[in-house]
Amino acid sequence: MTKSMRAWLASLTLLVGTVQAAETVVDDNYLANGGDGSNWPAYGRTSTEQRYSPLDQINAGNVNKLGIQWVTELANERSLIATPLAIDGVLYFTGSYSRTYAVDARSGKILWQFDPKTIEHAGDRLRIMWDINRGPAYYKGRVIISTVDGRLVALDAKTGKQLWEAMTVDPRKSYYVNGAPKVFRDKVIIGNGGTEHEAARGYVTAYDVETGKQAWRFYIVPGNPADGFENKAMEMAAKTWNGEWWKHGGGGNVWNGMTYDAEFNQLLIGTGNGSPWNQKLRSPGGGDNLFLCSIVAVDADTGEYKWHYQTNPGETWDFNANMDIVLADVQYGGKPIKALLQAPKNGFFYIINRANGELLSAEKFGKVTWAERIDLKTGRPVEIKGARYEDGEELVWPGPWGAHNWHAMSYNPDTGLVYIPAWDMPGLYNDKGFDPAKWQSPHFKVDPGVAFGGEDVPKDIGQARLLAWDPVKQKKVWSHDLPPVWNAGTMTTKGNLVFQGRADGEFVAYDATKGDKLWSMKLGVGISSAPITYSIDGKQYVSLLVGWGGGGTILGSLAAQHGWKYKMHPRRLYTFALDGKQPVPPSPPPAFAQPLDVPDFKIDAKLAEHGKDLFARSCLYCHGAGMVAGGEAPDLRESTIATDRNAFEAVVLKGAKLANGMPRFAELTTQDIEGLMHFIRLRARETK
Repeated sequence: MTKSMRAWLASLTLLVGTVQAAETVVDDNYLANGGDGSNWPAYGRTSTEQRYSPLDQINAGNVNKLGIQWVTELANERSLIATPLAIDGVLYFTGSYSRTYAVDARSGKILWQFDPKTIEHAGDRLRIMWDINRGPAYYKGRVIISTVDGRLVALDAKTGKQLWEAMTVDPRKSYYVNGAPKVFRDKVIIGNGGTEHEAARGYVTAYDVETGKQAWRFYIVPGNPADGFENKAMEMAAKTWNGEWWKHGGGGNVWNGMTYDAEFNQLLIGTGNGSPWNQKLRSPGGGDNLFLCSIVAVDADTGEYKWHYQTNPGETWDFNANMDIVLADVQYGGKPIKALLQAPKNGFFYIINRANGELLSAEKFGKVTWAERIDLKTGRPVEIKGARYEDGEELVWPGPWGAHNWHAMSYNPDTGLVYIPAWDMPGLYNDKGFDPAKWQSPHFKVDPGVAFGGEDVPKDIGQARLLAWDPVKQKKVWSHDLPPVWNAGTMTTKGNLVFQGRADGEFVAYDATKGDKLWSMKLGVGISSAPITYSIDGKQYVSLLVGWGGGGTILGSLAAQHGWKYKMHPRRLYTFALDGKQPVPPSPPPAFAQPLDVPDFKIDAKLAEHGKDLFARSCLYCHGAGMVAGGEAPDLRESTIATDRNAFEAVVLKGAKLANGMPRFAELTTQDIEGLMHFIRLRARETK
C-alpha cells in the first residue's frame, strides 16, 4: 500500500468517526419533525405533541417477541410520572422532587445525576405540593427542568452541571410547578399550579434559553382593575368577571397542556379552572370568567394575545383545559384543516381550527351530565339545569378528575385515530354552608369552595378505559376497559401499535387499528409514566419509567386497591427490545394497610370532627381522601407514630420527617393536634 493510499484511508477513517460522533442539534426545525425517529427529543416527541413514532422495526406482527433489554434501579425515587427524552443514545428524565438523570440507553448505566434540593428550597410549599415532575425539555445541548418549588433550571446535557436558574413564582405564595417545560425559538416556557391552595392568579412565563432571563409573561385572568391591566386582553377579560374576584386570585393556572405551533408561530395554552372552583364565591353574579378553561393562542415571540376558545364559560366544576393539545392536519368538511385536538376534563372532544380558534366539532367521548351538547354556532355548551349545584348539591358526570386528565393521549396519522386514557367518574358537588360574604381564600391549605376530601372514595366508583377515537367522525372505534382508574399516557407508532402502562402494573401493546391486545408484561408496581421509543445503531427500543405516583393517589380506596404502598415497591427504568432476554426483577406482592386500633383510646366526637376538617385542608393531598393512603405517603391508620403523642408532635410540629417530604405545621394548636389524633383513631377503628 502506498503512502498516499494509507493517508487517504486514515482520513476516511477520521471522517467516518466524525460522522458517527456527530451530535444531533435539537432546535426548532428538529423539534418540528423529530427526524427519522431515532430520537425522542421532546415530551410529545415533536412539537405537535402527537406522541407518534415513525419507527416500525417493532410492529404488530412481531411485538409478541418484545422482551426486557435492561433495567435500571432507581432506589431513591418515589413518584415516576415523567416522559423520558432520548437523544443520541442517552435518556434524560426526572424523578421525585425533580431529581434529574442521564442514562446510557445501551446499557442502563447512570451517567450523571442532578439534585435541585427541592425540599430544602420549598419551605411551607411542601404542604401543598406532590413530589411529581412530568419531565425535562431538551434544546441545543441543554436539559431544562422545572422544580416543584417553582424554579426553572438549565443543565449542561453532557455533564449535568447547572448553567442557570430562575425563580418563576412568588415563594411567599402557595404556587407549585410540576409540568414539563416547552422550548421554542430560543425560549423556554413554564406555567404553575396552586388554584386550590391560594388566591392564585395563573400565568405562563417565557425565559431566554441561553441566560434564563424573562422574555415575556402572559396572565390567564385579570387582576385588580385598580392596578391597571397588563394588556388589552386582560382589559377585555375583566368585563366577564363580577365581584372582587382578584381577592380570590381568579385561577386559570397552567400546570400542563402547552403546545408550540410553528406553522402559525403561536403558543397554544390550555388554561386551568377557577380559584375557587365554585363560581358563586369567585364571581358572584356569573360571567364567562375569561380565560378560565380555555385554549388561548399567543404570539410566540411577544406573548401577545391572538385568539381564544373557552370550553367552559363561567366554570364551576374544576373542568380545566390543561390536558395536552395535539396538532394535526385533518380533512374536515371536504377541506384540509390545520387543527388542534383536545379532550379536556369536561368530557367533550374538540376539534378547533388553530388558524383562528374556530370551533369545528365537539362531541362527548365519555359520560357527561352537566351539558346536553356544544352549540356549534355559538361554540358554547348547552348546560343541563341544576348542574351548577344551584340548590347546594348535585351529582355530576364527570367529576373534578375529569373524563380525561393530564395523562397524554397520542395521535397516529396512519390510522387517523387518537388514543385516550379515559375514565367515567362522577363528582358530588356540595357547597352548603359556604357563605360568599364570609368565605376567604386559603393560604397553603386546600379549599376549592365546595366540600372536598373528607370522605373516602369507593374503589368501584369509576370505570377506566383506553379509547381509540376517530376525531373527524367523532366516534369510538374501539376501547378496552382498564383497571381503576389512574392509568398512564399512551404512545403510538408506524408499526401499527399503541403502548400504555396501567395502574395494576401491566405494560400493554395493542393493535392500533383493531385494538387487539398483542403483548403485555407485569412490571411489579403501578405505572404512571408514558413510554417512548427510539433507535440506536439501527435497533429499536422502548423505554418506560415504572413507579406509582401522581395526583390520583389521593383518591382513597380507589387508588389504594392495587396495593402499591408507600416505599414498599421498587422504582425502575425499563428498556425493551425484540428478543430481549432479561427477566422481570423480583418485586414484593401488593400490600395493604393494616389499621391499628388502640382499645383504651376514647374518641371524642367533637375533636374527631375538628380533626377531619383539618385533615381535609392540610393532609389529604398526601395521606389520601378519608385517610386511606394511595401510595404517595404512609397510611396514618397503621402508623405507630400516630399512636404516640410525643412522636406525633415531633413529626407534625417540629419537622422530624422533613427530609422525607413531610412538612412541619408549627402553628397547629394543642386542640389541632388532639383533633388529628382523634380523627386518626376514629378512621383506624372504623376500617380495621
